[in-house]
Amino acid sequence: MSKAYLILENGKVFEGKAMGKVGETIAEVVFNTGMVGYLETLTDCNNYGQIVVQTFPMCGNYGVISEDFESNKAKAAGFVVREICEVPSNFRCEGTLDSYLKEQGVVGICGIDTRALTRILREEGSMNGMICGDISDMDKLLCKIKQHMPSNPVKNLDIKNEVFTHPLSKFKLALFNFGCGKSVINTFTELDCDIHSFSPDSTAEDIFAINPDGIIISDGPGDPKDCMEAVSQIKKLINKKIPMFGIGLGHQLIALAKGADTYKLHYGHRGSSGPCKNTENGVLSIITQNHGYCVDRSSLNSDAIVAYENANDKTIEGLKYKNEPIFTYQFRPEKAQYEKFIETLKEVNFNAVK
Repeated sequence: MSKAYLILENGKVFEGKAMGKVGETIAEVVFNTGMVGYLETLTDCNNYGQIVVQTFPMCGNYGVISEDFESNKAKAAGFVVREICEVPSNFRCEGTLDSYLKEQGVVGICGIDTRALTRILREEGSMNGMICGDISDMDKLLCKIKQHMPSNPVKNLDIKNEVFTHPLSKFKLALFNFGCGKSVINTFTELDCDIHSFSPDSTAEDIFAINPDGIIISDGPGDPKDCMEAVSQIKKLINKKIPMFGIGLGHQLIALAKGADTYKLHYGHRGSSGPCKNTENGVLSIITQNHGYCVDRSSLNSDAIVAYENANDKTIEGLKYKNEPIFTYQFRPEKAQYEKFIETLKEVNFNAVK
């Protein structure tokens, strides 16, 4: 392996070894605390255009398993690990992580102190960084890093309209898709739903045209305020009183449509072991989350109810709304939350028939 360097916007440099595609990449550097799930992380649209640091010291030990992908290709702009496993062991393994990164054109670096790197990101916040193989002109590189401004990641995903059907379908769902993970679609189809996926530039009228039983506002990358045209369409959707289910970015977009505000977190929540409290019964759950923005609690209108909050920093993890069948989750919902939404669809459908 050749030498590689990770340069942070604050001037800190980490020397390691190149993995994946040998080259240069500039992006926001964020960290993910998951012990497993590196394949989901790499292919998650929420990580589009970001350099992701895995805090768990070894990565790649179960290789590449395409069944675990959240999308059809890697979305991260760069990947940082302490140690990469070159001899994975798993009965489903289809290849090595390094080979996959090369195939997908993802620039990576290994052999650096990811613990020290994570402490910097926690204390100073997420910041721009660059992975490269030459640091002979640091002044020029730092200038490039500081000037880097990410473009609208949702637009860059190039999401198309699609339909996912179930042979015994009971409900028709409209998915307003800003970068929805495959696991979300699979869960709803397993619950006997047809899903009509609409691109981010779709209108409320496009969605109403299929006469959906329910609407999903999906997760996705970036700042929710980059999607204000979609927020105007979501306002129209809310007015129809159709049951609505928001995830991640979708949770934030619905909040914006309801008059709330959002803000960027210091370093975000990315991992599979976040503590989440149900505010109604006090029950704590361990959740999977991947976000850098949050709904501002102080901006909520009187009809919004905080249903879940982060047990560490008290940020909002879930909302519901008085007199409206809307449920939104900042985290990746568990099956119980999906089933609760299906029960709401059944109730609405039963009342409509009556």
